[in-house]
Amino acid sequence: MTDPTTRARTLIRGFRPGDGPPLVAAWCRSAPADPVTADRFRSLVLLDANFDPAGLRVAEEDGHLVGAAYAVRRLTPMTGTDLEPEQGWLPFFFVDPAARGRGVGRELLTDALDWLLAHGRTRVDFAPYTPNYFLPGLDAATYPEAAALLESLGFRTVDEAVAMDRSLTDYALPPEVACRVGELTVQGYQFGTPTDDDLPALLALAAVHFVPDWARAIRECLLHGAPPDRIVVARDPSGRLVGWAMHGAYESAIERFGPFGVLDEMRGTGLGNVLLHLVLERMRALGAGSAWFLWTDHDSSAARLYRRAGFGTTRVFRVLRREAARCPARRTG
Repeated sequence: MTDPTTRARTLIRGFRPGDGPPLVAAWCRSAPADPVTADRFRSLVLLDANFDPAGLRVAEEDGHLVGAAYAVRRLTPMTGTDLEPEQGWLPFFFVDPAARGRGVGRELLTDALDWLLAHGRTRVDFAPYTPNYFLPGLDAATYPEAAALLESLGFRTVDEAVAMDRSLTDYALPPEVACRVGELTVQGYQFGTPTDDDLPALLALAAVHFVPDWARAIRECLLHGAPPDRIVVARDPSGRLVGWAMHGAYESAIERFGPFGVLDEMRGTGLGNVLLHLVLERMRALGAGSAWFLWTDHDSSAARLYRRAGFGTTRVFRVLRREAARCPARRTG
């Protein structure tokens, strides 16, 4: 047997060719509640426009990969020309169960934070990196050791997000929603699948009034072949597009609801509830057994709307932030 007090030498280095398969395997051993596939790792990390191999810090012991911490900063603006020069992210980190209890996680995270600081990133968020986040933040109930480690390194909770879902196995459009659709239609509102010519207005609505990443998600899912009928749009009596809801925008997962938005001035009309249910109806018609999403603010009006529609909280995530005042000498590797 190996003496548990004997510490193998840990080498912390940047990602290099050949690391992918063992990294994915170690991730799945380390976080069985949130496994990843090689395809997802390739799409969300290796092909990300902001990926820098030096920022994916890997822990190696005796030639075996035993952990990783991903530090990322913008090389390509999300919108316009803003590279968010003070902002960095830690989308994920993990340590193989066989290597825990001897400080590998602390070494990895400290090294990743130093790498970000060396690139001028004095504010670091765990883990809501757009466009390619895996989870909105830390599920402290599932990963209490990670929560304690991040807290000890100066991370503090700045927001709380909830993931929610509901079964669709017995779903039918509620009569009161069907009635409201009829009332709004009589008033001149229109609901339906966007035409090709509607798409520029939809993308502008998402980017300007909501989150630029939502416009990117809509654009990319359609470019990758998603049918437009995954989207329901709403127009007011003047013909102006005032809201939309959709599913299947992320990674072609038809059971994943969102993004979803209605202009603030339309609040109180019931448009949000109508759009939500019209999309759930379409999802059920496609054979989806459930509807789920990863992120909404815990006490938001959207969360209350979802709960009234039968959604329940499945997980709670802490959005964590660490701010530092100084930047060490630039490092490489």
